[in-house]
Amino acid sequence: MSNHSPLSNESIAPSSPETERQRDNHSLRRTVKGPAQFLSFWIAIALPFVHVPLLAQGLGDPSVTLTFLALLAINVLALYLGHGHNQH
Repeated sequence: MSNHSPLSNESIAPSSPETERQRDNHSLRRTVKGPAQFLSFWIAIALPFVHVPLLAQGLGDPSVTLTFLALLAINVLALYLGHGHNQH
């Protein structure tokens, strides 16, 4: 009887530094993705409540208008980044 394993040594490729880096990058991406989506989701939920006082004040002042547009751009970005949160 032979003690033959289902995988021979030839089928296992030696690990290269590039392969390990790709694996580390994938692991890091997976580790960061969940919290980033969570944070982006809740920022997208909360940020419109900051828009209301700015709109109530009026957008006549250029600094208020610029602040409103910057917050609106951040809100759109947060919506994009957080859209997949809690979808398993």
